[in-house]
Amino acid sequence: MSTDSKAGGPRTSEALGGAEPSRPEVIATSRLTKTYPSRDGRAAGLTAVDGLDLSVRRGEIFGLLGPNGAGKTTTVGMLTTRVVPTSGHAEVNGVDVAADPALVKHFIGVVHQVNTLDRSLNAWENLYFHGRYYGMGAKAARDAADEQLERFRLSHRARSEVRTLSGGMARRLMVARALLHRPAVLFLDEPTASLDPQSRLALWEVLKEIRADGQTILLTTHYMEEAEAFCDRVAIMDHGRILALGTPAHLKHAAGDGRGAGPTVKAWLARLWAETRAADPDAADHGRRLDRPAVEATLVEVVEAAERLGLGLDDLGQGVTLETVFFQLTGRDLRE
Repeated sequence: MSTDSKAGGPRTSEALGGAEPSRPEVIATSRLTKTYPSRDGRAAGLTAVDGLDLSVRRGEIFGLLGPNGAGKTTTVGMLTTRVVPTSGHAEVNGVDVAADPALVKHFIGVVHQVNTLDRSLNAWENLYFHGRYYGMGAKAARDAADEQLERFRLSHRARSEVRTLSGGMARRLMVARALLHRPAVLFLDEPTASLDPQSRLALWEVLKEIRADGQTILLTTHYMEEAEAFCDRVAIMDHGRILALGTPAHLKHAAGDGRGAGPTVKAWLARLWAETRAADPDAADHGRRLDRPAVEATLVEVVEAAERLGLGLDDLGQGVTLETVFFQLTGRDLRE
């Protein structure tokens, strides 16, 4: 949400022509398509996104997953006005991205995978001038810059040159800058790529905090474990189309073809016995003395009873992960 430089107060989405804040979806697409023409003009061309129907709810973390060339980047490009759709319709915060791209930019914050910070400015100045660019008054921009630096644990580096920041600090500063004008949607392209484990954890802690405040986040990532742990819903796409959409737990459960808990528990037990045998042959010998069919039958009964009661023990069967679902849908072939 941008600010009115004259009044010094926030410009509401209604004043800017956007959707009502109570609207349940903040991104909506219908048959959204992007086709790139062939170089010689005679072939059919490449359809990067093919009739995409997508709805992202206000206040959720939504993951867009897929192998290289699946259409993720083109989809985000259309939603952020960088790519003009060939056909179909897309709205962000109630505004048509093709009809009014300038207004859409008021409602979005974008963090690219590459470092886009201004190296001629220090950390604080990157935030301050971003606010001024979006119409914030001088005092409002100063206050917002200070607040964002504190929130993203960067106050001690406020006057540091950008080139002196670590990769994790630079990524947090980019997210802080993208959020400074209070956008309706934050777009993150591979937010933790190339970060060390500590920096990844620190960034996700902040992302969870801002989601708790009602911020909508759409991200692309190749880290399946991150999507499984932090996304409310995910869409797996390939060849420009969505292959599956739902919560990580729902997609993992569906990967069992609706056969219930039995196959999941058996897969988990098989993995457990195999890992035990590999790690400690003596312990595995003791494990073989157990009545394995009876153990399996008992666990199946327990998990199925839990499912009937809605206790959500799907994660017991670690044989099925979001990565498992991803490979089932998109294959294991290398993509260039």
